[in-house]
Amino acid sequence: MASASLIYAVNFINPPKCILHSKRDYFSFNMSYTCTKSKTSQRQMRNKQSRMATIAAGNQEMDFTDPCWKTKFQEDFELRFNLPHLKDVLPIKPRPTTFSLKNRNARVVNGANVLEDRKNGYVNEDDRALLKVIRYSSPTSAGAECIDPDCSWVEQWVRRAGPREEIFFEPGEVKAGIVTCGGLCPGLNDVIRQIVFTLELYGVKKIVGIQYGYRGLFDRGLAEIELFREVVQNINLAGGSLLGVSRGGADISEIVDSIQARGIDMIFILGGNGTHAGANAIHNECHRRKMKVSVICVPKTIDNDILLMDKTFGFDTAVEEAQRAINSAYIEARSAYHGIGLVKLMGRSSGFIAMHASLSSGQIDICLIPEVPFQIEGPYGVLRHLEHLIETKGSAVLCVAEGAGQDFVEKTNSTDASGNARLGDIGVYLQQQIKKHFRRIDVPADVKYIDPTYMIRACRANASDAVLCTVLGQNAVHGAFAGFSGITVGICNSHYVYLPIPEVIASPRVVDPDSRMWHRCLTSTGQPDFN
Repeated sequence: MASASLIYAVNFINPPKCILHSKRDYFSFNMSYTCTKSKTSQRQMRNKQSRMATIAAGNQEMDFTDPCWKTKFQEDFELRFNLPHLKDVLPIKPRPTTFSLKNRNARVVNGANVLEDRKNGYVNEDDRALLKVIRYSSPTSAGAECIDPDCSWVEQWVRRAGPREEIFFEPGEVKAGIVTCGGLCPGLNDVIRQIVFTLELYGVKKIVGIQYGYRGLFDRGLAEIELFREVVQNINLAGGSLLGVSRGGADISEIVDSIQARGIDMIFILGGNGTHAGANAIHNECHRRKMKVSVICVPKTIDNDILLMDKTFGFDTAVEEAQRAINSAYIEARSAYHGIGLVKLMGRSSGFIAMHASLSSGQIDICLIPEVPFQIEGPYGVLRHLEHLIETKGSAVLCVAEGAGQDFVEKTNSTDASGNARLGDIGVYLQQQIKKHFRRIDVPADVKYIDPTYMIRACRANASDAVLCTVLGQNAVHGAFAGFSGITVGICNSHYVYLPIPEVIASPRVVDPDSRMWHRCLTSTGQPDFN
């Protein structure tokens, strides 16, 4: 297959004209050929929709010999990341926003002091943020994420989050609901608090909390909790969730029936991948029924495994709190003769917490994560390296993510209420194997095992997460009033953006073993390849 760059070179004198079907022209791809605009015919629109569906299913194969492949990629990307809006199904019109940030200094008008709106206080509807910011020169670059074999630079733009000058709800008529799903995570109360504060700034009077996740929408024994500033003022000072959490849910139709019966116009759903999938189904059902309901997600996962986002709230706190466990394991190991400290951290399918905790502590000798296979026995296994560490250092500290090494532990063949497979306990297994190994080679070893999982989950958010939660909560409300639905709010390349839910739940985000961050972790621990 000829490369795209070769084709451009061959056709430099007479560059092909590629028809750009997109209605917007703010996507600039710095292409070496000419792209002209034309009106999109019905057939072209059907082709675009078909390509969008194909890409969403993960089956799209781009022909990079086509000199216009970047234009087609642009169209596909814009369609995939186009945000669902209530205008798609309802004939609604906007009104001027009620959200205002006033200048501190008043201006005298007709003898009265009048506070003016701040200049540049709103986000323009055409504002965009880059999804990817590194221009890789080669697929062999560490952590390279390439679209084509030549790793061509293609700009990918997503919608910027924030308050708009026009809104699609009458605030005084709005009833908003908040629900927290899944497991506990530091920062839940911070997000709830900011959603309530921001809704009140818009003028919303009816705000309710749904108890214990989606269960609160179908369990008649769970009443709504009325929320206002005085109720949520200090909830950020404690961990957990004011509303409670639970996993799983009822039939989607039943949940939407409940939303409709309660008269909820906006529902803010805090949760991870499974919760997002449920929220997307709720959005689609509301869309099918032509209900004026805005479904907005705030990504909550301590594992940091949501696609496309820099990080999710609770992650920084988890890494910080993990330091306490690692430091305890280090002290135990250093204080014992041939001491070995073993810490198990969260991370079902991704090892971000274990990797970042290992990097930040500087005390970890071995870091094991789900994305990187390893052997326990054998000349290149974990146990042999532990022998070396005991011989040379006199002690060692290991950090393992809960989802690592599942091939070694007994399968439970069961799932939790969210449908996640129940994991075998790799921490206990490693503890047992380490003890057996050193007994077998007749070398004394003192193994101390620490599992801080539930201590970390129940913590109050640290300063970094508190800031993230504050902005996410505010932007969730801005997105709802802007008329969007079926979206989530996140941070990409330090900018806050709105993303369509299907794009962030296509698969869990995982650590790239070829990334610079994992290489930095290996440099810090000094561990060899265990496979």
